[in-house]
Amino acid sequence: MNLNPSNAFNILHERGFIKDCTHTAELKKALEKPITFYLGVDPTADNLHIGHFFALQVFKILQDHGHHGILLIGNATAMIGDPSGKTDMRQMMTQETVDRNAHEIASILDRFIDTKSAKIVYNADWMKTENFVSFVREVVMNFPVAEMLTHDCYKNRLGNGLTLGEMCYMTMQANDFVHLNEKHNCTLQIGGSDQWANICAGVELGRKKALANGKPRPTLIGMCNPLLVKADGTKMGKTEKGVLWVSRGGTNAAYECYQHFINVFDQDVERLLRFFTDIPTADIAKMCKDDIITAKRLMAESVTKKIHGEGGLTRGNAPWENIPTEKIKAQGQSLVDILALTSIIQSKREAREMITGGAILIDNEKITDLNYMPTKSVFTVKKGKKTFLKIVLEKGE
Repeated sequence: MNLNPSNAFNILHERGFIKDCTHTAELKKALEKPITFYLGVDPTADNLHIGHFFALQVFKILQDHGHHGILLIGNATAMIGDPSGKTDMRQMMTQETVDRNAHEIASILDRFIDTKSAKIVYNADWMKTENFVSFVREVVMNFPVAEMLTHDCYKNRLGNGLTLGEMCYMTMQANDFVHLNEKHNCTLQIGGSDQWANICAGVELGRKKALANGKPRPTLIGMCNPLLVKADGTKMGKTEKGVLWVSRGGTNAAYECYQHFINVFDQDVERLLRFFTDIPTADIAKMCKDDIITAKRLMAESVTKKIHGEGGLTRGNAPWENIPTEKIKAQGQSLVDILALTSIIQSKREAREMITGGAILIDNEKITDLNYMPTKSVFTVKKGKKTFLKIVLEKGE
């Protein structure tokens, strides 16, 4: 897909992808023609989470409109650790772990962006050749400590072990932007709003270095998308099991993704439809006003398809082939006894209440008989409208 480059700004603005921008008028003007932009991802894990996926959506929109993307994998910055949003120092990772994570992330990027047209770079490739004294003189000396400490990423850590090494993270990321500008004519950095201070630092570093060399300010623009948060202000993507990983495999990945989004607050649906579908915003607003249940289902399906592909959704008695499976040692027991042994029912009392209330379906058939005995060793339970579980019955010991 290669749409009119100038439409990218309008789409990003209309659909709410732009939270902050260092030079809005310049960005709008620059996007009238193809430009080079970049997004950085630190390999602090071997997977990508929902926040990465959101930023990659911005990456893909720019790509689809003919702009040239660079995906920077921060295998140098990951060795330091970004203090943004952290109350304690990140656990230091070994070089081996960072390299392994970087390899895993690079191998799955084609699920979310066009890696054939994108340029994948690693900041260790230029940082490993940096002389420490030269880096301090040419980069670090451009960062007044008093100014850095006004940023939340540092200010909130002052009383809790903030290290000089962590403060250098901002200088390294800023240097990345200047490096990509000089080597690849990259003029735009994108990222989540938690990266705002780091992105602004790159823009400012470029200005200062140009001024010191008697050159005009280079075109460096920073743009941040909002963080994905729920209506109550908490981060979207945090689950009872931890982070919602969008790249992690396993039989339950698509199901867990769908369940996460089908359970969001009604107030979040319109915004998520703007982010993750191409439906006109006016139609989205009307749909959410007229039928929020259908709108939420469409949103959850759309997000799941974008993350896990068309095969992520399947039709049938349950919406997933890969619903969670539990093996229960309860052959020959009643449904009440079996359900009480699963993770979706807490007690026999709850099992009886759910059955008599008509909230339990076995292979899409409602069960209301408290004495019901399953006749198959493998069957699917549906609890209420949203919870599915495949049960495999085994003989007890």
